[in-house]
Amino acid sequence: MEELRKHLSKVNVPCASGAGSPPIYKDECVYSYDNPETPTGLYVCLHSFLGFGEAYVREYADKTGNRVFLHIQRVKTPKEGADTEAECDPESEAGPERKITRLAIGVEGGYNESDMAKKYEIKDTYSIVVAPQLDKKLPYPDPELPMRVTQAVEAILAADSAIAKLEKATLMGTWDGEVRQASKYAENLQQLDNGKKIPPSGWQCEKCDLTNNLWLNLTDGSIMCGRKFFDGSGGNDHAVEHYRVTGFPLAVKLGTITADGKSDVFSYPEDDMVLDPHLERHLSHFGINMAAMKKSEKSMVELELDINQRIGEWSALTESESELQPLAGPGYTGMRNLGNSCYINSVMQVLFVIPDFQQRFVGTGAERYFSEFPSDPANDFNIQMAKLGTGLQSGKYSSIAENTLDTDHSTGISPAMFKNIVGKNHPDFSTKQQQDANDFYLHLLTLLDRNSRNQTNPADALKFLLEDRVECLASRKVKYKTREEYSFRLPVPLDKATNLDEVREFQEREKAARETGQRLLDRDIVRHKVPLQACLERFFGPELIEQFYSTAIDGKTNARKITRLATMPDCLMIHVGKFTLGDDWVPKKLDVSVDMPDELDLSNWRSTGGLQPGEEALPEPAAEEVKFTFDEAVMSELLTMGFPPEACKRACFHTKNSGLEAASNWLMEHIADEDISEPFVVPNNSIGDSAANQFVANPESLAMLMSMGFDERQAVAALKATDGNVERATDWIFSHADSIGVEEVAPASNSSAAAASSAPNKTDYRDGGGKYRLVAFISHMGTSAQVGHYVCHIRKKGEWVIFNDSKVAKSQNPPKDLGYLYLYMREQ
Repeated sequence: MEELRKHLSKVNVPCASGAGSPPIYKDECVYSYDNPETPTGLYVCLHSFLGFGEAYVREYADKTGNRVFLHIQRVKTPKEGADTEAECDPESEAGPERKITRLAIGVEGGYNESDMAKKYEIKDTYSIVVAPQLDKKLPYPDPELPMRVTQAVEAILAADSAIAKLEKATLMGTWDGEVRQASKYAENLQQLDNGKKIPPSGWQCEKCDLTNNLWLNLTDGSIMCGRKFFDGSGGNDHAVEHYRVTGFPLAVKLGTITADGKSDVFSYPEDDMVLDPHLERHLSHFGINMAAMKKSEKSMVELELDINQRIGEWSALTESESELQPLAGPGYTGMRNLGNSCYINSVMQVLFVIPDFQQRFVGTGAERYFSEFPSDPANDFNIQMAKLGTGLQSGKYSSIAENTLDTDHSTGISPAMFKNIVGKNHPDFSTKQQQDANDFYLHLLTLLDRNSRNQTNPADALKFLLEDRVECLASRKVKYKTREEYSFRLPVPLDKATNLDEVREFQEREKAARETGQRLLDRDIVRHKVPLQACLERFFGPELIEQFYSTAIDGKTNARKITRLATMPDCLMIHVGKFTLGDDWVPKKLDVSVDMPDELDLSNWRSTGGLQPGEEALPEPAAEEVKFTFDEAVMSELLTMGFPPEACKRACFHTKNSGLEAASNWLMEHIADEDISEPFVVPNNSIGDSAANQFVANPESLAMLMSMGFDERQAVAALKATDGNVERATDWIFSHADSIGVEEVAPASNSSAAAASSAPNKTDYRDGGGKYRLVAFISHMGTSAQVGHYVCHIRKKGEWVIFNDSKVAKSQNPPKDLGYLYLYMREQ
């Protein structure tokens, strides 16, 4: 007790919950995944309110002088009468073989359902310790404890933990298809007084004979069939056609209306499922008593699940029909699903296969970050990367009880802190929605680059150069341009499938089955089988570019483009282009099989290294004549993805030719613009290539930073590095104050010489042989990148292992032909 009194001045009492309350990390260590349930418990500092596993307490206390901690030890025991073995019984309704009825995670009938609180009695024991004597524990509560300590502990126990707040923000443990927002059209929805009354049953589409998948327009009471699904099932698009004619915005799906208001309402102008807060009133206008309605038809989420299971992807990718042997130990640690984090889990499991990532963020690399003990480690990117990497590779959090793959009996780590920091301020990854794994992979590498100043960037193992050779067909003169990439997007030419006749026969059988109300079995499914060689030939083959502006003839003509690999990286991430746009511009996923080999040789696709003997270069335009030219490579990729040509031009211009990712993101945000396909003319037609690639800071953001005392050079560099986010730009300047050089800011004057000098330097890229071996792949199941589920397979010690969130098992039938992202590593 005397030792405790010596350090009372360092004990803080956290203020009540609210905007000014400090985060309290009482659920998990900020450096590891130790928590109150681990054998040594969790230590919460009574000064900083940071949580620590026992391995970090003494060193933290020595470095900071904060020596008083609340020790939390949690014991979990089965409740009397609770059947904790039920989940191990395949015949039990609670077992892993229960029927999945909802496209959901963490909810009844969904995936990864866990009912721990119902099965176990949880008891927490508290005590006060003064480091370094962690074995001398003072029990809490105790009237002998100083009042300040008691007040601090009471406030800590009463407050929401930092992890709990993060979990609430990301709908921890729950994901039910999508989070719907109230429609802006619901409040003042026009409803016609046309005397129309809707009967309680017996509905039929007013334009065809369909009696299911019917939608009631809430403005005029018309009943029309819904959209046709990607597999050909569904309706005949009469409801959406009715909207295009009338502009009436909201429709509710008949058969999904229930007394609790959980009905499927679609907003055509918002192009999304929405909430209608006034649905009861809107339905009563047409004589429908919502309180008496019962669900009689599948919701859109259930239909999504039904289609996914019907096409057989879910079973194949998760190997649900195989007898999987659970695995545990170093490198075999799962990651819990936070409700929409399977894309994060799969990408991070695969990246930590790469030696460069392990070298920087595991072992001595991790300890280097941990030993700094910054004031806010939970929001330090490098520390959270190291925490994740160490957690995955150490094996400390990987164990299996009773040889089962059930979630309740397998351990794993919860990436809540990591997800918070990588998603912060991002329009997509900070939300509760499912996201595209390739987009997240590229986003993570962007964050990694920002946090790798004066350090080796492990993403260097993945970056490479593509070389585009463009030949003017009028003058036969050529130009070479290299571009940096981290993901090799492979097109999938369905017309090159080896089983086109079988696919056509299957499509006819499927159509006939739908017409008779039957359903084909999973084993009857036939998908396009496209050889990898056909995909490579499509990517590397010659491509005709029309309306190419040639400086040799000072006019437009046709050109031929050929792409080659200028460098061969240590690790190659191949992105199979499965997601595309349909004829109606709705994103869809190709149900296709591409047999990816274990060994891949790309040596034949290596570039010859720029201008060759006998070739004549296209002349560079004079500086005053430089015109904005669309990046041919990006244009080609966007056109391949199905976007209209004029829309592609707009994307390249408005993103300043900054790359495929930026252009495709711009298109997805503006695809509904009325003028998206109208002819595009570059404003003033006087913007040069170098200006197009130059970062232009928002004047208001620039003025705000300069008002804080930063000079223009610092402010522009910081905004450029943080995508224009003022808050992060401020932090960036402080952390890079000593290293911001003139190279951070593009020069004000533009010239073709300057543009040429900005080309990537090949010496900055790793290069080697073109023979690779497949080490991992990520698979997606679902009809679009915004729904469904991701899993990954990784080759370890010569055998394939499946990582399905927290479940880790030996793979019996790795579906290598159905993957989305493939990681190849150079053969040594």
